[in-house]
Amino acid sequence: MKNKMKSLILALALVATVSTYAQQKAIKTSESSISWTGKKVTGSHTGTLNFSSGHLTFSDSNLSGGEFVVDMTSIAVTDLEAGKGKEKLEGHLSSDDFFGTNNHKDAKLVIKKVSKTEKATGVYKISGDLTIKGKTNPIIFSITVSGDSAKAILKVDRTKYDIKYGSGSFFDNLGDKTISDEFELLVNLKM
Repeated sequence: MKNKMKSLILALALVATVSTYAQQKAIKTSESSISWTGKKVTGSHTGTLNFSSGHLTFSDSNLSGGEFVVDMTSIAVTDLEAGKGKEKLEGHLSSDDFFGTNNHKDAKLVIKKVSKTEKATGVYKISGDLTIKGKTNPIIFSITVSGDSAKAILKVDRTKYDIKYGSGSFFDNLGDKTISDEFELLVNLKM
């Protein structure tokens, strides 16, 4: 009986210690932002996306994980004005040629592995799984955490998510209508 009691007390102490040092910080979705840039031969377009939810997990004050859901129906174009191509491009990006938001309303990022860089305090190398249009692929990027905020830049190869419209990797003779396979996300998180 004494051994069982000691084991129980030890197990409770271990659980209390782990839960004390592992902390999940939810992001403030209304204060966090995602800015995107897509490039083509003749220029680029920029815009925004909104988070549905997300959190970062910390263990002993170091980043150890996280998960984010992005509302793909929130895709907006910021470099064009209303009535001057904005609505047309937003509609095309929402269509099946690109993100197919009628059937794929969310994108998701799950952090799988975190390693702290030796160069700078608060900078981490992230390995995760990114899901867009129901397809999941690994992604690697760096994130900088400072207090209750974090910043990251992700470069995403859209063709890995079956977004091939205008891709010179899949279509010949596109000329100046070629769209880069890679788009960039600038992420600012507030917790």
